[in-house]
Amino acid sequence: MIALLLRDLRLAIRSGGGFGLGLAFFLVVIVLTPFAVGPAPAGLAAIAPGVLWLGALLAALLTLDRIFALDWEDGSLEQLALVVPLEGLLFVKALAHWLTTGAMLALLAPVLGILLYLPQGGALPLFLGLIIGTPALSFIGAFGAALVVGIKRGGLLLSLLVLPLYVPTLIMGAEVARRGAQGMPYDVPLALSAALSLFALAIMPFAGAAALRASLR
Repeated sequence: MIALLLRDLRLAIRSGGGFGLGLAFFLVVIVLTPFAVGPAPAGLAAIAPGVLWLGALLAALLTLDRIFALDWEDGSLEQLALVVPLEGLLFVKALAHWLTTGAMLALLAPVLGILLYLPQGGALPLFLGLIIGTPALSFIGAFGAALVVGIKRGGLLLSLLVLPLYVPTLIMGAEVARRGAQGMPYDVPLALSAALSLFALAIMPFAGAAALRASLR
């Protein structure tokens, strides 16, 4: 499993599909936001938690179709399915996606928050919310990617499938950042974000494995 994880990390970095594309998209969203809504610090500070979380969600969504795409195209997905339990395979794929996308976004977001005048007290809650909440995005996304594997141009379908499942994580994560920026306690939405991620870690590998079995038949 560790060898498979290292392999997926190398592929993500080399191809740019997970490591580069998502981060570049996130950067563009944050940089362009002041041009769209105006440069007023008070206005930007008010929307900063939501914009940062929405940008992170869309950046993660942008890279989901590559979780299984490369292995499907070269035929290695079928070979991996013969030697690795599909539940373990999906877990490793989702973990690699989170390490190259979600974790990187969590590190980058507080820095980019400066461009949106995010209050200083909101940086730590934003980081905690992202580092705890984004695993749910990756594991739910891996389940969605397993559903559409092998479907040509399945990116749009994948987005339609997983976006409704992303909404609770988006609400809780943005609430953590908003409360932190306002100096309010944020332990309850942070705990709910952790619960959502734990639920996704426990359920989605099995659901995704079932979807992969159907796709590989």
